[in-house]
Amino acid sequence: MNQLADTAQFQDRRSGSRHIWFLNSAFDKIDLDVALTRISDRDASKPFAFVVTPNVDHLVRLETDTVLATLYAQAWLTVCDSRVLELIGRFSGEKIDVTPGSDLTARLFETVIDPDETVTVIGASGDVIDAVTARYGLTDVRWHEPPMGLRHNREALEECARFVAENPARFIFMCVGSPQQELVAEACLDRGDCTGLGLCVGASLDFLGGKTERAPAWMQRSRLEWLHRLASEPRRMWRRYLVDGPKVFLLWRRWRKAQRELLALERSLSDPQKLRERALHQRIRALEGLLQAPNAD
Repeated sequence: MNQLADTAQFQDRRSGSRHIWFLNSAFDKIDLDVALTRISDRDASKPFAFVVTPNVDHLVRLETDTVLATLYAQAWLTVCDSRVLELIGRFSGEKIDVTPGSDLTARLFETVIDPDETVTVIGASGDVIDAVTARYGLTDVRWHEPPMGLRHNREALEECARFVAENPARFIFMCVGSPQQELVAEACLDRGDCTGLGLCVGASLDFLGGKTERAPAWMQRSRLEWLHRLASEPRRMWRRYLVDGPKVFLLWRRWRKAQRELLALERSLSDPQKLRERALHQRIRALEGLLQAPNAD
């Protein structure tokens, strides 16, 4: 498979009215219910595809991480994981539907996945797998736990993809963090014999399995879930939320500036006086060409 051509194909697909470009990512114009329907309706026998759920941290890293940008360009579906991003988009006049990966994962287990169907998981811990299996009465969970340092371990990435190919399922939950989970998804694409839909959903199974407590509903609605995670895991999360996260406002500032410049250019190009001036200049150049033509003989 030609990787550049394949990436271009996905980028072309994202150029239509089904998507909105905001900051560093394209987002599908669908809410949680529509996303759930589209995901559940996909034929499990189709070639492998994957879903990504960008949040503030992802968009900040997309600014400089060309590997992550290439991975995102290949996604079958991109849904916004962050209510903070949704709010920034609203202030910018852009409507971005929020579909948190954790909500999507919970709804899939609650309303879509049959307890007796195969579910494949890459990542998470044994305790989490046992807890999720018991919670939803699952009878056929195929679990693979890759080693640490997955991003820079090509052999381990290929082993994850081999596991997906040998344990086909309608849904493959990829829970090894970003960009590791997207790299696993790319490895599945590269194999060519994987099927099903990969869901890059980070810590979603940790929430369902009780390993990590999710923010109360009122904090989620108030866009304060990040604060709950920071308070719950300060050593692991302080840099993400206090150092890297605020950089999204620098991205937003540049995006707003570019939008204003683009709007000014569009207005300039549509100005009647300037249109007449351009037409006159084009006519003058055409006449000059006619006058110079005999000299060329």
